[in-house]
Amino acid sequence: MAGEWQKATLRAADVTLIDCDHRTPPAADSGYPYLAIPQLHDGRLDLGEARRISREHFLEWTRKAKPFANDVVLSRRCNPGETAVVSRDVEFALGQNLVLLRASGRVVYPPFLRWLVRSPDWWGQVGRFINVGAVFDSLKCADIPKFELPIPPLDDQRAIAHVLGTLDDKIELNRRMNETLEAMARALFKSWFVDFDPVHTKARGGSLNLSPAVAGLFPSEFELSPLGPIPSGWQATRWGTLVTLEYGKSLSEYSGGAGTFPVFGTNGRIGSHNELLCKHAGVIIGRKGAYRGVHYCNSPFFVIDTAFYVEPIVPLELRWAYYELLRQDINSMDSGSAIPSTSREDFYSIPVVAPPADVQNAFVQLLAPCWHRQDANDREANVLAALRDTLLPKLITGELRVKAAEKIVEAVA
Repeated sequence: MAGEWQKATLRAADVTLIDCDHRTPPAADSGYPYLAIPQLHDGRLDLGEARRISREHFLEWTRKAKPFANDVVLSRRCNPGETAVVSRDVEFALGQNLVLLRASGRVVYPPFLRWLVRSPDWWGQVGRFINVGAVFDSLKCADIPKFELPIPPLDDQRAIAHVLGTLDDKIELNRRMNETLEAMARALFKSWFVDFDPVHTKARGGSLNLSPAVAGLFPSEFELSPLGPIPSGWQATRWGTLVTLEYGKSLSEYSGGAGTFPVFGTNGRIGSHNELLCKHAGVIIGRKGAYRGVHYCNSPFFVIDTAFYVEPIVPLELRWAYYELLRQDINSMDSGSAIPSTSREDFYSIPVVAPPADVQNAFVQLLAPCWHRQDANDREANVLAALRDTLLPKLITGELRVKAAEKIVEAVA
């Protein structure tokens, strides 16, 4: 139990700190991911948005710090103490202000390290050694090996890693399933509304693999427009004729979980609150910041003053609008102020090919089961994550025995 577990510094536990290369390689159009601080999310690495570097620079930047499976990536700056585990068969170069932690296995079981650095004791040590700066708080490489943490026996470490890993594996499976479902939705959107595949097929005299009712919604010919050939009867227009961008409101307090309605900012969901701003499901567009994203919420929501929400002027399926807006370069609509921000006027002038409302409706109805499955996966993942985060401190401190935790996990996962 916890009272029997000895505390040790990371150095004494034979956990090595490997610093990054304190330079930045030039970006490439394709190649290997170059990991930056924003790619650390909830204990995992999200390499999808990472910038790319050439093989030559990848080899140069990984001579000193080459990540291996079960290593932990630690952020020293901006969000000091945030960590993410390195999974198998992943290659990347370590960005600035990131370090690797690597357990030898002599004192700390390598797959257990990822959980040790998310425990309450870990965050207690982060608070002890944090250096408060005028712009960013930070951790020093020289201080991190001094972090003193309770180290369970190796057998307990293996059991704890198995229990928590089972939950995390299920969460990861749900995430990957949702990525596949999302790819299917985007592929259908591209086929219908970008490549106009159903119209091309009908123009050639072919038959569509769709119900007669849906197939009948597509014309069999194109017409010229200011945007080039478009399906006959579709509208070449601009976003300003379809929607308005409504400003969000300032909100002094919001929580990570409590509250009735989701709260969105420029980069997505940031919490919950009991106040409501938008009374329908819809689209949020980032207004301020270097990266301003496009997001969809499937329920009424609140949006803060760093973002807009989309309000239709004409009958419009906002799910269709969301996928169409994902294709637009929102970050190029810069107002020219000191802080990058989306210009409403520039947004309203963006051209768009708007299909008839019944085609938009058919797209949404066809994909509704896909989105329902995504929502169910998200809800299950949230439940599993909450259970994992509840068990984590109890297992690592020894408050809860592994056998009891295994029964709980078996019941839900």
